[in-house]
Amino acid sequence: MPVHLKHALPKAFWIGGLVLVFVLLYAPILSAVMFSFSADRFPSLSLSGFSSKWYAQVLSDRAMLDALWNSLRVAMLTALIATALGFAAAYADYRFRFTGQRAVLALALLPPTVPLVILGLAMLAFFSRIGIAGTLMAVVAAHVVIAAPFAMAVCRLRLAQLDDSLEIAAQNLGALPHSALTRIVLPHTLPAIFAAFLITFAVSFDEYVISWFTGGLNQTIPVAVLTTLQGQVDPTIHVIGTLSFSVTLTLVLIALGVVLTQSSGAMSKEETT
Repeated sequence: MPVHLKHALPKAFWIGGLVLVFVLLYAPILSAVMFSFSADRFPSLSLSGFSSKWYAQVLSDRAMLDALWNSLRVAMLTALIATALGFAAAYADYRFRFTGQRAVLALALLPPTVPLVILGLAMLAFFSRIGIAGTLMAVVAAHVVIAAPFAMAVCRLRLAQLDDSLEIAAQNLGALPHSALTRIVLPHTLPAIFAAFLITFAVSFDEYVISWFTGGLNQTIPVAVLTTLQGQVDPTIHVIGTLSFSVTLTLVLIALGVVLTQSSGAMSKEETT
């Protein structure tokens, strides 16, 4: 934006615009949190009272607990595999130079940009061919495809802050390639690997469309929520939404804190040197 236009508009205009953006983003979430503690079955701004009975109902619902357990298992496996693959891809892009490297990088980062409905249908057709459609392993494989690019991006940003001569110097001093990797690269990248694990866990835990296409009868929490919503109003949905949002927000905030801490640490080292 031109500098003269920036100074022409009052400061209150920018603050008001920022507040409006946050209201539009978080007002629906805050309303769901409020309604999760409402004593009324149907959501209404005129609350008759507050109660935790809907939380008790969710915690005693066997189907929801099974869906939660499925989500946790899928998210954990997805995070482990996607983080490992993401780091490997990021390291390959950082260390090696080969023909078509930019094209390979673009293809590796492509899955999150593909519409989820198209991606889900394609994965359903593929998994049906190999005989794993409708299983949790199919959900894990599908989630890895969309989560690994996030892990790769986070790890690659961290690797960009590493002096590439350090690993070469270690090998010149007699360290084997795997020793240089484990003693220099991995310790430097460990905060990003941890952040990538949390982000990919959150991505898998909240994913609905691909889980619906590939999971069959093995429902995850998002699929169970949408199934419950069909044809009825259930106040426990607000509880599940609140709990899911809390888990996701916590993971993302921790990952953001790790990334910001490592970035500030790298800047401090540069200023010191």
